[in-house]
Amino acid sequence: MAAAQENPECIAPANPGGGWDFTCRQVGKSLQDLGMIGKTMQVVNLAGGGGGVAYAEVVNKRNDSNDLIVAASSATATRLAQGAYPGNSMDQVRWVASVGADYGMIAVAANSPVNTLPELLDMIKNDPTSVSVAGGSAVGGWDHLKVLIAANAYGIDDVRSVKYVAFDGGGEAVTQLLAGSVQAFTGDISEAKGFVDSGDIKVIAVLAPERLEGEFNKFPTAKEQGVDALGANWRGFYAPKGMSDDAYNMWVEKIGKLYASPEWKATMAANGLAPLDLQGAEFEAFVADSVVQIQSISKEIGIIK
Repeated sequence: MAAAQENPECIAPANPGGGWDFTCRQVGKSLQDLGMIGKTMQVVNLAGGGGGVAYAEVVNKRNDSNDLIVAASSATATRLAQGAYPGNSMDQVRWVASVGADYGMIAVAANSPVNTLPELLDMIKNDPTSVSVAGGSAVGGWDHLKVLIAANAYGIDDVRSVKYVAFDGGGEAVTQLLAGSVQAFTGDISEAKGFVDSGDIKVIAVLAPERLEGEFNKFPTAKEQGVDALGANWRGFYAPKGMSDDAYNMWVEKIGKLYASPEWKATMAANGLAPLDLQGAEFEAFVADSVVQIQSISKEIGIIK
């Protein structure tokens, strides 16, 4: 078996342009820039099933790979919570570390007449069929839950009336928004950044407790618009269950070091990532809590029994 990190590889369980892809590419680049890996991290996009295709691939075919890490997030915990992955247990893999948290946001096309979150939610309240919201996760997935959390907070009693359209990643969801086939987009701040910079979309609400720092400060929170909705998407990695302890500890240490570096702090600031500093056993416990919490929201809104 090859030594750990000889051919470092990161699986992004979605198409290019979304949060998982960003996590792999940005972490791979930073690890190399800091001299922590000798070779370029190979990023493999393996979309499908809200991350389920990648999960199955790791569990069934790559279980003893020491070189491999996989991008994960609240979306991963959501699918595990809802029993949507093959085998359905977070114990089939090893949980490595987090690299920050990415607050959810709701956006519309730049030329949309809608300017505030209450305006959008009023449209949904008055005629649920008039608004389709696109996201980069499966139905019942994290992006879907974010818009439901907002609708729920606004007093839309039957959140199942909200029309959600699933795409394989945030990049595709925005493409559909710009084409006019959907009226709103829900994703995470890091996904939205490029599209805001290019003038394609306007963010009408960030699902954070208060306004974010830096250039993200211009986006209003849902809370300040009277909608008490919070949605933080953690970002991190899992690894194959059969990875050697040495390799696992090495990855945990590398990502912990990366997180502590000034370079990563700058990357977080530039992409609107909030602090979340967890490695190894602590991170695993956090993911387990995350799964339990999402199970209870999913039951509440009728996604699972």
